[in-house]
Amino acid sequence: MSVEQVECIVAGAGVIGLAVARQLAQAGREVILVEAADRIGSGTSSRNSEVIHAGIYYAPGSLMARLCVEGRILLYDYCRERGIGHRQCGKLIVATSAAELAHLPTIAARAAENGVTDLRQISAADARGLEPALATTGALLSPSTGIIDSHAYMTSLLGDAENAGAVLALNSPVERGKVTPGGIVVDVGGTDPMRLACRLFVNAAGLAAPGLARRIEGMPQALVPREFYAKGDYFSHVGKQPFSRLIYPVPVKGGLGIHLTLDMAGQARFGPDIEWVEALNYDVDPEKSASFYAGVRRYYPDLKDGALVPAYSGIRPKIVPPDVAIQDFVLQGPGAHGVPGLINLFGIESPGLTASLALAKRVTEI
Repeated sequence: MSVEQVECIVAGAGVIGLAVARQLAQAGREVILVEAADRIGSGTSSRNSEVIHAGIYYAPGSLMARLCVEGRILLYDYCRERGIGHRQCGKLIVATSAAELAHLPTIAARAAENGVTDLRQISAADARGLEPALATTGALLSPSTGIIDSHAYMTSLLGDAENAGAVLALNSPVERGKVTPGGIVVDVGGTDPMRLACRLFVNAAGLAAPGLARRIEGMPQALVPREFYAKGDYFSHVGKQPFSRLIYPVPVKGGLGIHLTLDMAGQARFGPDIEWVEALNYDVDPEKSASFYAGVRRYYPDLKDGALVPAYSGIRPKIVPPDVAIQDFVLQGPGAHGVPGLINLFGIESPGLTASLALAKRVTEI
């Protein structure tokens, strides 16, 4: 098989790969974006809450915290400039007991450490004034949290990348790679197999990123993290929509609890829960509705029986096991693994959508 020489290859056309391809192409680089599926953003990028996060919960100083705050500003600006559907609707983090109420200042202090300057605590009466259906002992109001049409955003990123000369190849899985003195050579499968040699290879394959890194001969295998899959189901609310902004309970061990988000049409959905799975499976178990009703009724007691219907599920690309509470983004470049021209992006879960433009900037800096 003949080898075609290109400057940059980005593997994975989810929101991160699209943002990276756009950034590289607009910097004047020759870019081929290869995607295993038959369309862009069909994995984690299309199976999430579509929330623009403020940056509240993440460990201070972590990449998640820094890139979320930076990325949120960039993302709102991008949406306004390009006419991408979004709404800065705000979020309430609601306490439903005295113990949870006492925990709110701790959440607010962490947010302040992360550079979130507009979070403020409000009384139960003020919270019900904003959302009359709410049951709460007090809440935190996050005005900078919002929602976005993620598909329109990804389509816009692709348009920017292609306008700058990038080329998208769908149905083109990267089967293997090899580090050579002149760069990285990759074999791309699909209906039109090809062998490409590049000076820069960005592994933005999301859930498949660790597996892809293992298939690159010359990549130090001890530096490839093990993948873990954290599945979350969502249920939609039928009937009159109860809230006008996002509602999150005080976080619980292992996650943020069953929260309410909205899509751009105002449809309310609840989730995700968390279930650690061994393989990718996007089926939603209707039997889970019982735990969803119990979780939601803590802050929305008027939720009627039959109001929740299975919607969809998503899987987070975890690189830590269930008993490890904290994960951070990993942007692994030559300084970490010693391979020139190779950048691996591991564990890019939420708030990856919010941080996508900031993440892309960091990749070009590496």
